[in-house]
Amino acid sequence: MAGHSKWANIKHRKAASDAKRSRIWSKLIRAITVAAKLGEPDPNFNPRLRTAIDEAKAANCPNDTIDRAIKKGTGEGAGGADYENLNYEGYGPGGVALLVECLTDNRNRTAGDVRSTFSKRGGNLGTDGSVSYLFNRTGMLLFDPAVGEDKLWEVGLENGAEEIEEGDDGYEVTCGASDFEALRKAFIEAGIEPTSAQIAMIPTNTVELDETAARKLLRLVDALEDLDDVQKVHGNYEISDEVQAVLDAEG
Repeated sequence: MAGHSKWANIKHRKAASDAKRSRIWSKLIRAITVAAKLGEPDPNFNPRLRTAIDEAKAANCPNDTIDRAIKKGTGEGAGGADYENLNYEGYGPGGVALLVECLTDNRNRTAGDVRSTFSKRGGNLGTDGSVSYLFNRTGMLLFDPAVGEDKLWEVGLENGAEEIEEGDDGYEVTCGASDFEALRKAFIEAGIEPTSAQIAMIPTNTVELDETAARKLLRLVDALEDLDDVQKVHGNYEISDEVQAVLDAEG
């Protein structure tokens, strides 16, 4: 399928720094702990935990840190707070729809932080359901281009794959969220290991931003992602390679 890849559309390029990496790991560890607490400690029988571990490994989170997070969730490690999932919906510069996923032990603090960030960065916090209908939960698996599309279809057709698209980083395979874990396992059993795998919120339509709107929007997304309780920020925006190059050059 031609056009912008889904994977490229959901990637958010951010400067790599020790402080930024530490915050990302902290969020990933929290997700692992919660997943282990809510289900089986074995990722083979806990899809949510499997996905959280995969995302942590993709971010180069150390294995011993991942193991400690699992033990903390199962009660073997040091105790911690009880977290709950919260989603916030709103609009950013350029009319972009934003869906903000959070894990928090204090919903009043999180609500205040998210609301304040939207307000300060030119966005508007909406009500439940105001933008979530614009996104579909979608399983996404990325494969090295050397695998080949024919091999991916051979396994994918019988295991829930809906689309295979060639992108800059390799082949993207998408499926329904309910088929994600079975499809991931089928590929692994066939000897085809994905380079990345996740459940993503894919927009049903996108808004292409010019340089000014993109700059403002990414500042809002950055500010939201910097909040401790925010796990992920999903948006229905597209930024062209030309505009992104200008923003990257600005640092």
